[in-house]
Amino acid sequence: HTLLWVMRLPVLLTAVRSPLFRFTMASPRAKRQRSEMSARDASNNVAAPQVAEVYWTAEVTQKACAADALILVGSFDGSDYTRGDLKLKWIRELIESAAKTDQSIGKRTNLWPTSRAPGGKLIICPTRPVTRDYADVREYANAASQGMVRAFESGATNPLLVVLSPPEEFPRYRRAREVSLLALLSESYQPLECRENPMVRYPHYKERSLEKVHCYLEAPSHGLNSAAVVSAIEQGRAVARDIGGSDPERMTALRAAEYVKDLFEDTPVQVDVEDNLKDLASNYPLLVAVSRASHNVERHCPCVINLEYKGEGPILSTLLLVGKGVTYDTGGADVKIGGHMAGMHRDKCGAASVAGFFRVLSILRPKGLHVVGMMAMVRNSIGSEAYVADEIITSRAGVRVRVRNTDAEGRMAMADVLCKAKEMALKLEHPRIFTIATLTGHAVMSCGDAYSIIMENGPSKNMGTSALIAQKGEEWGDPFEISTLRREDYDAVTSKYPTEDILQAGTGPSTQSQRGHQYAGAFLNMASGLDKHGMDSQTPLAYAHLDIAGSTKSWPEPVSGAPIPALTAAFILKDGATEIH
Repeated sequence: HTLLWVMRLPVLLTAVRSPLFRFTMASPRAKRQRSEMSARDASNNVAAPQVAEVYWTAEVTQKACAADALILVGSFDGSDYTRGDLKLKWIRELIESAAKTDQSIGKRTNLWPTSRAPGGKLIICPTRPVTRDYADVREYANAASQGMVRAFESGATNPLLVVLSPPEEFPRYRRAREVSLLALLSESYQPLECRENPMVRYPHYKERSLEKVHCYLEAPSHGLNSAAVVSAIEQGRAVARDIGGSDPERMTALRAAEYVKDLFEDTPVQVDVEDNLKDLASNYPLLVAVSRASHNVERHCPCVINLEYKGEGPILSTLLLVGKGVTYDTGGADVKIGGHMAGMHRDKCGAASVAGFFRVLSILRPKGLHVVGMMAMVRNSIGSEAYVADEIITSRAGVRVRVRNTDAEGRMAMADVLCKAKEMALKLEHPRIFTIATLTGHAVMSCGDAYSIIMENGPSKNMGTSALIAQKGEEWGDPFEISTLRREDYDAVTSKYPTEDILQAGTGPSTQSQRGHQYAGAFLNMASGLDKHGMDSQTPLAYAHLDIAGSTKSWPEPVSGAPIPALTAAFILKDGATEIH
């Protein structure tokens, strides 16, 4: 035995000297590094989220339609809610008969068994009254969502959606069918983490798997374009949910970049990732200040994801979209306390919406449209290298910025990227610039958790940008409130001390500040140098800021995907249709 050990000794010594042995037997720090490497090397090649195919049909009976449930959405007020449609006459008669037995029919969601309906199931989904002054198309979306949930509970995976025609005197419901269909499709979304772990049981989401969806239309050929549009919008929203809703380790900046590159492989969307720290520091000093404390953890390092789509033919319009992609917001040195840090993995939903909009572009491929996207991906960590209040940092535009609150990191992350968008816009045709961000709690306090806020500069207002987006958002169930940048906002941002030009924020949270979300909009204008391109400039540039802090939704609700429907309707669709490639 002694001789055997002596013979083995050289082999053992070689093994002990090997990096693998040292790594395996090393300190807890080395083990953590190995864990980090494993996380970093994990596969990102996950298929894009799937959305059920949509089929238009002119039939609504069991014999004629191969569906397994009929979901009926609409207002049941009035004697002729089927608007004289003879194919729906049997449904009206059945509901009137059922209401004699159950007085809740037509007042709340019900499943009524009947042999005439596909699958033997008629799911009655009433809206609230739609003729009231304050009612909007979301009444149809809410009813359709409830109907789809009830259909899943019954075991249906292949429903037929029938949307009763809204009253003709209310044009705000002209997209009721498409909005209902979007709501129905969104109920089948499965989170990225669930799809990546098929061996783990997620019964709640396994039960919510749609095979396909039939949608009733008297003349199905008239709905071909809208079917493609609805499907594309929902695929875009699903991408936004993947990026915006995934946890801060699954969707670090660099892993988000891998997801985006995989998503747009072999599509008309070009992707380029800037991830060299030295170059980032030179090009985006405000962004790198935010990320400083994360640099010692390789997988938490920042990047800027650049996307570009250029449609066929002469360019008639150019959009430049900058999205806030804070993968996790601890608040930095001004740390979030009292449980307010939980849920901050969703502080990247602005960037997620940019990627989602490009998903729509990659599917519909509109002509004459040029779109540039920039996702500012960064983590606001805590550590000895963290940026702190009272630092003075010069932006890409040459503006000296005094930091006042490290928890106002989103505007810092976007300002230099916005400056780059400004520089590009000066060389492009018919440009409009946007920032999209879950930027301020003040936006939620001002307008609630169901609405995006849009504010714009003078050139953008002259182009009618806010009015256009708000109108389309209203039609598509993606509503906006229009806010205004005032002189007080610019006055508040301007410093009264000679060492800096502007102040990044107040010392308290935006929710405790007057005009908190407008202040952030004015800061972005000034820090990027866009304030030099207003109506009084020889080179005016249209710029609008979209604060989606409320509309994007908080965990555990799914990410909404706002403002993808509104942007699609405003800039891709033309009079309700689009040229499909």
